[in-house]
Amino acid sequence: MPRRKRTAGSSSDGTADSDDSGDHEKTDSSHSEANQRNNTRMTRASLRLSQSSQDAPPDVKQAAERDESPPRTPTGNAPSSESDIDISSPNASHDESVTKDQKDSGSDPSHRPKRRRFHESYNFNMKCPTPGCNSLGHLTGKHERHFSISGCPLYHNLSADECKVKAIEREKQEEERSQGQNEENRHATRHQAPTPRQVRYKEKVMEMRKRRDSGLTKDQKEKYMEHRQTHGTTREPLLENITSDYDLELFRKAQARAAEDLEKLRLQGQITEGSNMIKTILFGRYELDTWYHSPYPEEYARLGRLYICEFCLKYMKSQTILRRHMAKCVWKHPPGDEVYRKGAISVFEVDGKKNKIYCQNLCLLAKLFLDHKTLYYDVEPFLFYVMTEADNTGCHLVGYFSKEKNSFLNYNVSCILTMPQYMRQGYGKMLIDFSYLLSKVEEKVGSPERPLSDLGLISYRSYWKEVLLRYMCNFKGKEISIKEISQETAVNPVDIVSTLQSLQMLKYWKGKHLVLKRQDLIDEWKAKETKRGNNNKTIDPSSLKWTPPKGT
Repeated sequence: MPRRKRTAGSSSDGTADSDDSGDHEKTDSSHSEANQRNNTRMTRASLRLSQSSQDAPPDVKQAAERDESPPRTPTGNAPSSESDIDISSPNASHDESVTKDQKDSGSDPSHRPKRRRFHESYNFNMKCPTPGCNSLGHLTGKHERHFSISGCPLYHNLSADECKVKAIEREKQEEERSQGQNEENRHATRHQAPTPRQVRYKEKVMEMRKRRDSGLTKDQKEKYMEHRQTHGTTREPLLENITSDYDLELFRKAQARAAEDLEKLRLQGQITEGSNMIKTILFGRYELDTWYHSPYPEEYARLGRLYICEFCLKYMKSQTILRRHMAKCVWKHPPGDEVYRKGAISVFEVDGKKNKIYCQNLCLLAKLFLDHKTLYYDVEPFLFYVMTEADNTGCHLVGYFSKEKNSFLNYNVSCILTMPQYMRQGYGKMLIDFSYLLSKVEEKVGSPERPLSDLGLISYRSYWKEVLLRYMCNFKGKEISIKEISQETAVNPVDIVSTLQSLQMLKYWKGKHLVLKRQDLIDEWKAKETKRGNNNKTIDPSSLKWTPPKGT
């Protein structure tokens, strides 16, 4: 039969038959006949569908017309792809996925309900870990569902409606604040004195803090204890009357902002709900709660708890593996050269090219406590300065900072971290002071790479303030030059100017910038120094044994 013959160029052996032109005509005619029969079948099927729709009751027709609109995602937006469709919505049916073009082309859409059914089971399998929570609502008041404790209203002793009301109030406050800032910027003067609005706001905050009760009443204590005994660690403790209403509201805003950031990471796929988020690490004799996500390998990250050797920084899955590793680990200090030692404090210079694995593990560890860190594996262009505290068991990691071997912008710090167990003890300022000491030896002016983390910014501002006040206290001349301050302290002039402005020591008068020597701030700093006494948390330049690397 002519319909069973192959066309030219379509034979299984790849040969072409150009002489059989009659077979071409017969084959084409057979294809057209088949298409006509398919069209006839589709026409009959469409007629049956139209007749059945006409015979249907009016309420069924109206429901069908309503269902023609595209289904909505939980956020209220139309789904960007068919995988986003959730058939748990009453508007999403199997017939809606078949468009008119698909009906006309005769394609079989039977596979689509299966894909949507899988997506439905995936959504319903993810639940909030808080006992008794139905995963509805979000702490930010901007999402319909949540899948983690950070966004759970019930965990924070709130309802979904209360979260929405608080979100509206925060938006209004933000709008009022932005409008006030715009007005102040239009009428801003060169001197950085507080505006009347800022003064009123400060007085309001001080008044709110004064109105706070001195302590909890007996009934409140009983209520708090009952709440703790009933819910334990599955709920947040009651926070009312522990501090002022203003500070409590600030804390609630910070919680909502953190929950929003985690939700963005979840939607971007950087973290998943309830997994791939290391909660705690066992590091030496400390068990540390982590703050942020770090891209450890998935087989380690999904455990939730990591065991890390405090000397070589190798990460392991269990306590047994760590114990066996510590029995044979020969490291007692970081690799590299010891460039500073005074008492129990040492600083080691580690080259990212020579000790790549150690530096990569150090970056992964640091990311657990830093938000803006993005460098994990490309460590070769950097030098790492690791500060340790020694005892009879070895040199324990206190903190570190990294810097580029060749920085065109004269950055003396790329990333800086103090381990949580050593925070608020003066080690952060020691690391910053050490970075500026290296800049002095290099005869350069340095500055940290931006953006700084929240804690890093606080530490640097405190350090710059202390450096400037010490310089002002020891200065005996009449005219102060920002350039001279920069050359003596190795601090960038931009950082000096911003610090002087924050201290209100810079004034614009008759076309010139004047540096004011505020004796009240200097006296306050002197009192703190006297109270601090002989503190060992300082860097001694004479203990540095270091020469700048070649090429820097």
